[in-house]
Amino acid sequence: MMRIGIFFGGPAREREISFLGGKTAMAHLNKALFQPIPVFVDSLGHFILIKEELIFEESIRSFYPPKRLQTAPFNVYIESLPDADAVELLAEVGTIIQPADFAKHFDFAFIAMHGPGAEDGSIQGLLEWYNIPYSGPSVLGSAIGIDKAKQNEWLKKSVGLDKKFFVLQRDDYNKYGRETLFEQVKKEIGIPFVAKAPHQGSSIGLAFVKEDSLEVFDKAIKKCLFIEEIYREEWITLDEEAQVALLQKMVNLDEGIGFPVVFQKQVYHHPANLLEALREYFTHTVTKASIQSIHSEDAILLESFVNGNEFSCGVIQTPAGQAVALPPTEIVIDESVEVFDFNAKYKSKLTRKRIPMHASLAHLQMIQAQVKQAFEDLGFGVCTRIDGFLDTNGIVVLHDPNTIPGMSPSSLIFKQMAEIGLNVTDSLTYFIRQSIRERLRTGKNYFVLCQQLKGLDEAIAASLKAKAAQEIQILEIVGTSEEDLEASFQAIKVQAAELAALGTENFRVCTPLEIEEGETLLPLHVAHLSKDTAKEMLEAIKTGVHPLIAHTREAAIDITKFYTHV
Repeated sequence: MMRIGIFFGGPAREREISFLGGKTAMAHLNKALFQPIPVFVDSLGHFILIKEELIFEESIRSFYPPKRLQTAPFNVYIESLPDADAVELLAEVGTIIQPADFAKHFDFAFIAMHGPGAEDGSIQGLLEWYNIPYSGPSVLGSAIGIDKAKQNEWLKKSVGLDKKFFVLQRDDYNKYGRETLFEQVKKEIGIPFVAKAPHQGSSIGLAFVKEDSLEVFDKAIKKCLFIEEIYREEWITLDEEAQVALLQKMVNLDEGIGFPVVFQKQVYHHPANLLEALREYFTHTVTKASIQSIHSEDAILLESFVNGNEFSCGVIQTPAGQAVALPPTEIVIDESVEVFDFNAKYKSKLTRKRIPMHASLAHLQMIQAQVKQAFEDLGFGVCTRIDGFLDTNGIVVLHDPNTIPGMSPSSLIFKQMAEIGLNVTDSLTYFIRQSIRERLRTGKNYFVLCQQLKGLDEAIAASLKAKAAQEIQILEIVGTSEEDLEASFQAIKVQAAELAALGTENFRVCTPLEIEEGETLLPLHVAHLSKDTAKEMLEAIKTGVHPLIAHTREAAIDITKFYTHV
């Protein structure tokens, strides 16, 4: 049985999303094929064989740093405790291991981390140095996938990307007048435009400039550079509790700039110390306090705003390595959401996913053709989610390839893979198997990897054969009322996921359906079960299979058969 080191956490701002991905892998990995080994990567660069029960905590800060060091009223990450002995604290969490010893503990690294250090080739290079195969694209593909500014240049060469963009250097922002820079940006790309921190993921460091306003422009740039400004007139109106809340928000990586920060040329690790400094600072007749994260950007990417429907489209590979584009998914955003940022993407209930997006078959196929071309030309592999817009003139505008998509069970990539018949467990098996195949391309450790791939392929085939020989268990979604049906749907989803993760059970999910001849028990496709609600499931059954979905399933038939035998 292959031992899978599940790497989660990391130094980036998306570490809590990584924590969710680690939970997904632990829960859904095929236990008949793989032994999951949780590896917590802290923000200081340590690798820890974490106590398994801790991965099911609510967040990283629930266990690290330990709660006894989370002094009220603040809840911080380990970076805020520079005097703490991290090695001693980590002994409470698990066992620290060194990269040279990785092979003693696991055979493969499943990277569920995001952002700088995890998606830029850094961890990939480290693992290659120690001959540990890992999930996702190569060092090269990862390095390309993290740089949003360079991506635009490469996408232009690959698919003829026609999008105005401008890279604003931090030195120029600090050196020249804001008015001069704003006028230059307006001349180059016009208004409205989007400002992005070019090396962040998960919609972090994202702002819209929708009006001809120097103030709005300046705020957008500062957001992308992770600069927080607090005005004296605002501060003096805040009571002590509100001041604490303001700094706690700054600590939270999903909404703040993160600690440590620089204020008045001094580094502050803990918000309590900054709070004391700010209270002293604002006793003087100053206008504002400017605070910036020590983890910032050297440039900001500015892109002309695209009017159209936003989509996300994953690309995966057949067992032989041929690229297959999955169904483009439309992100339907409530009108109250102004910016599709981190919280809108991961925490809001005001967005939903439509598969495939509302567009003509020709346009949908055009999107698939372009994302597939970009996947191949930019040197990606295994899996990449490429976002974009279908503008009002029917032009496809691609942006932001993501080489390690989010991996909660409801993530876009899992919903898209469900459309070709792979559940979350099958998808994770795909990521592992196809990643080993891609590692062969590096020219390193070739024969060992060949043996590992051969052994896994044989294990997958044997597992499927053993399951097929069993009697089929029927899981039935039933309910006489809308509420009962929804409860049954959610319960069966959980049960089906648990059975799939065992890797030994042959089961089928069905639901009663009224037809002319009477009631029949309808077997559900994996895509039906991937819907968020029973209502969406019934709508999908009623609507039938979209022509684009049918074409995609045909293109992906080798993948579906390899992992499911269906």
